[in-house]
Amino acid sequence: MKFTAWATSDLPELEEGSVYRLENVVTDEYEGRFSVKLNRTTTIEELDEELDVPESGGDSEDREIGAIDAPEEWVNVTAKITQLWEPRSESVGQVGLLGDPSGTLKFTKWAKSDLPELEEGSVYRLENVVTDEYEGQFSVKLNRTTTIEELDEDLEAGDDAITVEGALVDIQRGSGLIKRCPEEDCTRVLQNGRCSEHGEVEGEFDLRVKAVIDDGNAVHETIFDREATEELAGISLDEAKEMAMDALDTSVVADEIREGVLGGYYRVEGPTLGRYVLANEFERLGGPTDAEETLIKARSL
Repeated sequence: MKFTAWATSDLPELEEGSVYRLENVVTDEYEGRFSVKLNRTTTIEELDEELDVPESGGDSEDREIGAIDAPEEWVNVTAKITQLWEPRSESVGQVGLLGDPSGTLKFTKWAKSDLPELEEGSVYRLENVVTDEYEGQFSVKLNRTTTIEELDEDLEAGDDAITVEGALVDIQRGSGLIKRCPEEDCTRVLQNGRCSEHGEVEGEFDLRVKAVIDDGNAVHETIFDREATEELAGISLDEAKEMAMDALDTSVVADEIREGVLGGYYRVEGPTLGRYVLANEFERLGGPTDAEETLIKARSL
């Protein structure tokens, strides 16, 4: 399981591969995942012995993408890389989507894992990857123990992409200029300077929009990442940071975005991740009629 030693605890450094007796650690749990915390009262004794610990946490099993429904499981998947994104952090080597006929989900390959580069459109056998979950969205992480075999075959990835066309009726909380946890295995958005898993951290700035688009029959929660948000709002990340610095308030960025896009008509296309549509491509359409304008205002209220 995971452990955390706080910097303020003034404890000696632990070395990878060494065996220790740790007395007085505190157990913790987040979304069903257990961990331990080392603190000022913890005592550490290094032992001159070996422990047989499964490097992968246990035997991994073959799993279809659509059957991944729990975090912290070690699995093998055969999947096609359907999309690659630009990593937000130097600790991330590659990030994107992979899929098989049963579905599609996000993957992350850490830079320090020293794994070969994956190519968009290629099919791979990935053994010993770890499942993860955040806000109902499942993903897999490639790590040092992962093995990658490129296959000379094609694979039809489940097409969970949809097209949404309608009025942007709401900008949800958590939009605009945000800070994400800088830990290499985490991209959670900080709340009051705290990560729900790693505590108080010095976050990294990012831009996003969590929008609600109403097509007249249903509403669709849609996420615009940094690149899409910059195009949607016409504001770069650097400009957003300057705006927040001038106003001494990050909320001015979300207000500026809301002023420019609320009530507009958009066509958005992208995969569904959990309850969200990820805006890979979008365009602003012509304005609504007077009757539609009234309906938009009523729905947004």
